[in-house]
Amino acid sequence: MALASTQDFVPENEWPSVSVMLDGFGQQTLPASPALSGTTLQVVDDLGVSLEYVFHDEKSLTWSVGKAAQQKSGTGTYKAIEARPGIFIIDFVRGSGLAAENVTLILDQNTGAVTTGISRLVEIEGKVRATTDFSYANITDDGVKHARTDELVGKRIFYRYSDIETYEHIYLNLGTFTWHCLRGGEVGLADTDHCKTWKVAEDLYIFFWTEKVMTVEAVLLVDLKEQRSIGRMFGWDDKLNTELILPFNSRLSVLNTTVYPEDLSKG
Repeated sequence: MALASTQDFVPENEWPSVSVMLDGFGQQTLPASPALSGTTLQVVDDLGVSLEYVFHDEKSLTWSVGKAAQQKSGTGTYKAIEARPGIFIIDFVRGSGLAAENVTLILDQNTGAVTTGISRLVEIEGKVRATTDFSYANITDDGVKHARTDELVGKRIFYRYSDIETYEHIYLNLGTFTWHCLRGGEVGLADTDHCKTWKVAEDLYIFFWTEKVMTVEAVLLVDLKEQRSIGRMFGWDDKLNTELILPFNSRLSVLNTTVYPEDLSKG
């Protein structure tokens, strides 16, 4: 803890641009999977919206979304990473600038469950920032969907995104966590922000967070068994006046798990 003990509180007006993370996070080091090449994913989500993704090869796809009269479609370049056998995190961006959307799919071929997170840009009180909507589906009509979980609550996890970027997360409750940069472009910065967690498989979770200060939102897979995370950040950089798209992965270590006194539950 020598590094953390020398750090101090950093006022918000001294925080750097969100782009300081670009060099330190770099690109995903896990290889893209060609396993979806030549396949089509068709589902109707929990909102009754039809989704279709045609994976022409390991990089290009055609997407179609919406109800009949309001259907939108297009082509794009995607990356699919097979996090575990039959479980994929699929990511692509459609549009650019203020119209950009970052689409992330978590597909579990073992259960048929599909969770979609779509991040887009909105203006709130004169400031451009990201917002993310989630939808849930299953390849089969009666299959299970990914459900919210509290299994990360109480854990303190150390993330190594690169040789120069390290963070810790402390998961406080179902919807709140604290992050702290120990080394890198945001060194010394920390905040407590909104989050959500869904269970995919044993020790494997979809994790989402949105930040109050930095205009970014993240969707990723946290794998406690394989001790890694895979995902992306999406947002807006005011200083560069452009969208920020930041794929990443990390090696992780669970530092500890908080166990509360038994009498807390009696309150």
